[in-house]
Amino acid sequence: QVQLVESGGGLVQAGGSLRLSCAASRTITSINVMRWYRQAPGKQREFVATLTTGGLTNYADSVKGRFTISRDNAKNTVYLQMNSLKPEDTAVYYCNAGFLDRLYWGQGTQVTVSS
Repeated sequence: QVQLVESGGGLVQAGGSLRLSCAASRTITSINVMRWYRQAPGKQREFVATLTTGGLTNYADSVKGRFTISRDNAKNTVYLQMNSLKPEDTAVYYCNAGFLDRLYWGQGTQVTVSS
């Protein structure tokens, strides 16, 4: 089992930056895949970024070049560095872990980008 706790959300102006954190309850090197998703009001949850144990990354087209997913193994934490934020990035951001054929979710953290 994996517990995930996101933090780092907040209110920021367009063009600004935020760094989200996702702290895992077990060593993240044992977790196959870590992902970030987001859900805007009235919309379905959508994929944002992936990081595998091998270090491979993948991003949604809408965030490529602006967002970076990374990890700190010593802290069992995955990060999402978000730069050049746009109002359309406003959403609740969720961390997701794939472990032993199950998916685990955090509670989410709100990101609001004002124009």
